[in-house]
Amino acid sequence: MEASVKVKRGFAAMDSQTRREIARKGGQSVPPEKRVFARDRSLATSAGQKGGRSVDPANRSFSQDRELASDAGRKGGRKRAGSHH
Repeated sequence: MEASVKVKRGFAAMDSQTRREIARKGGQSVPPEKRVFARDRSLATSAGQKGGRSVDPANRSFSQDRELASDAGRKGGRKRAGSHH
């Protein structure tokens, strides 16, 4: 039986220069003031609620585990306080 040769695809098939150019574009992301959710808090809220509704209530970890939700909120509060917003 012959050993099959694995063909490289996607990023693995690109030369290092091409991968570097693509990575560079990722580093030039949109500045915060031009992000839609940064400018429109109500839009961000509604998007988050829509995402939450898409998960079956039985599978919502925060509704099942209050301590987990509390810890996550606390971590978010600390992170936000440290970001000087």
